[in-house]
Amino acid sequence: MQSKFTNKTIAITAIAGALFLFVGTYLHPMHADPNDALAAFTEYAEDHHWVASHFIQLLGAALMVISLVLLNSVLSEPAARVFGQIGSIGAVAVLALTGALQAVDGVALKSMVNAWASAAEPDKAVLFYSAFGVRQIEIGLASVSGLITGVTVFTIGFALLLDSSFPRWSGVLGILAGIPTTVAGVIIGYTGFSELSMMVNMPASVLLLLWMIGLGVFSWRRS
Repeated sequence: MQSKFTNKTIAITAIAGALFLFVGTYLHPMHADPNDALAAFTEYAEDHHWVASHFIQLLGAALMVISLVLLNSVLSEPAARVFGQIGSIGAVAVLALTGALQAVDGVALKSMVNAWASAAEPDKAVLFYSAFGVRQIEIGLASVSGLITGVTVFTIGFALLLDSSFPRWSGVLGILAGIPTTVAGVIIGYTGFSELSMMVNMPASVLLLLWMIGLGVFSWRRS
């Protein structure tokens, strides 16, 4: 009975989390080059859904983390449970980093770009560089968050690969999602929100969402 309830909870949180993260990302403006501060700040200041979209992303991430932490409780192989426990610790760290990232990006940066957009010279130049400073903190958090997320997903994917109660694809897809997510985090650390980092990060994010939905569907079926 407990296993059934746990599997249903994993399914609901995994699928709902992936959907919320997708919706939040869909609402996020993406027309301006994120590495062009002037263009990006102009777009962000004009966006009325900025804070809401980041809160939705945070909700999605929180639900996904819940599903990954619970996943360890339904693993059957001892070796898999060891890696699952490591992954659970990583998942909690991911949520903490994501919360910090959304606070900086979704709230602090929006406040700064709004102040910059409505200011007159000479305050406008000062506020621009203040917003740029907040942006650098965001880049740092995004880099470390991506790195830890990738390693965590890889570890949990490896745990699933070792566990006979889960299909092989669940482990393979987790590993395949974890590797480029880790690489994207490293690239962001060196190049910011460059074209290269986005080229790696976007497919990695798609793989991560597909993995979560796949885990959710599988967990629901076996509940």
